[in-house]
Amino acid sequence: MRIEDAQLVARCLAGDTDAYADLVNQYQSAVFATAFYYVGRYGAAEDVSQESFMAAYRSLQKLKQPESFGPWLKEITCRTAANWLRRHGVRLKNETPLPFRRTLSIEDARAGPRGQVEKKEVFERVQQAIDTLPERYRLTVVLRYLQELSYDEIVSFTGDSREEVRSALQRGSKQLREVLSDLDSSSEGESRWQPALK
Repeated sequence: MRIEDAQLVARCLAGDTDAYADLVNQYQSAVFATAFYYVGRYGAAEDVSQESFMAAYRSLQKLKQPESFGPWLKEITCRTAANWLRRHGVRLKNETPLPFRRTLSIEDARAGPRGQVEKKEVFERVQQAIDTLPERYRLTVVLRYLQELSYDEIVSFTGDSREEVRSALQRGSKQLREVLSDLDSSSEGESRWQPALK
């Protein structure tokens, strides 16, 4: 686990609020991805992320192994998301989530309306493909390919070994390739989701 996390936690407990800001900056992408993985809505994922960081801050003195801050934060995020779903689950059954609005890049603008529609379709197809993955691979794939976290960042957050992360990504990527095999192999969207694993 990360010694840096233990040092930051010690500084937080000594009253250094900037140290907690450093922890938030370090884990915010992973927390958001985990929250979205469970609640499936961007606004809700933001709320769950904020609640998770607040809950972790309030409970920091209970953390027995400060070097395991990442996995501990992951568990808090999962519990917070589960609580959010219990509170809002009934309402969600009758609600259609708004699509994620991505920033229009220069490449998207150059592609014109047809190209933008095609890219959106590929993005949605990839999201559906990720949803078909077994749960043991899904979060790791989301952290790596949607949030673009490094292996070390994923290890730090999940508490899995580097070999476990590598194995989950290899197996998850293989299954994604099979699901996405009907996409044109030259498609920009597919090439992003079939990277060479290091």
